[in-house]
Amino acid sequence: MRELLLELEQAVQQQKPVCYTCLVETRGSTPQKPGAAMLIFSDGSQVGTLGGGCVEAEVKRRALRVLDSDAPEIMTFQLDNDYGWDDGLICGGRMKVLVDPVRNADDLQYFRTMLQQLAADQGCTEAIVLNPESAEGIAETDRFLINADAEIVASRGNPQPPAQLQAGLKPIQNRPRPYVNAGIAYLTFHQTCQLIVIGCGHVGQKVAELASDVDFEIIAVDDRQEYCNAERFPSAKQLIVGTFDTTLADLPINRDTFIIIVTRGHNHDEEALGYVAQSPARYIGMIGSRRKVKLIFEDLIRMGTPRDALARVHAPLGFEIGSQTVPEIALSIVAELVAWRNLDEVPAGYQRTSLVEELKTPDPA
Repeated sequence: MRELLLELEQAVQQQKPVCYTCLVETRGSTPQKPGAAMLIFSDGSQVGTLGGGCVEAEVKRRALRVLDSDAPEIMTFQLDNDYGWDDGLICGGRMKVLVDPVRNADDLQYFRTMLQQLAADQGCTEAIVLNPESAEGIAETDRFLINADAEIVASRGNPQPPAQLQAGLKPIQNRPRPYVNAGIAYLTFHQTCQLIVIGCGHVGQKVAELASDVDFEIIAVDDRQEYCNAERFPSAKQLIVGTFDTTLADLPINRDTFIIIVTRGHNHDEEALGYVAQSPARYIGMIGSRRKVKLIFEDLIRMGTPRDALARVHAPLGFEIGSQTVPEIALSIVAELVAWRNLDEVPAGYQRTSLVEELKTPDPA
């Protein structure tokens, strides 16, 4: 989204006619979900996507007409035979798309504020009026940008929000998915989750590469400079080299932190888990066989780590997909990270009982 907004600003500065389009509500099966955005230019070119296919071509066709007006519109598309006949893909759902012509610096100001909010990476929500009948005193397409403190920081259209806007707002800190309440669509932009990769061997390197591609912010940790370096981790925001006992104690861990432990050996894995098991991290995962994981859990319990803390550790980490190679192992791990980030749980088919339940080691007296 940040790149798209930068493209939008550049187009306006160059006086190129452009429409900002955004998927604001879906029902049923659709190729994209709310929040997907696309820029459409007067020559028919585009940046971004709303899902491709005939429906995207129809959005583009209708948006080009809106370029000649000053007024944004909410357009509805039923994904039936009208938009699926050419490729055989008929989703059967419904999409509502905001189409907003952006002409000058005044129009651009709202989007600049949105870009600032995204750059600050604290999370924000965009509220878009879909049904003015249920939002008295306001018009369809009126929009409000709301920061992480639930404050309205920008508006496009009527500057006065409807009373039900705040009533329907969910705290962005809870990472809600886009939703509609009382005729208002709420598009959510979450704070970036950081992924701490403890262990920079082959698996850690591949996980970092894939996780960066799906918008995790990477912090790589290892005690070996030859493994933990910018050449092997070009997308990492931070590289930390040092012994685990000195580096892990000072890691910046919060509720949006994900941690995977993939060091080169049993002892290092145990040491790392001992430091982070009771942290506020949203996800902690450790690689290894079931036998190795249980041995580590038993040792940590004897040393005083609470069972409850270890019960929340995903170990062995990753979805069971029959992984054999390093890329397959990394894919299974990143799939689990994405599921936990986006769904706040592991899908039912992949849920497992913690290996802590199989231990007989008593808690220390």
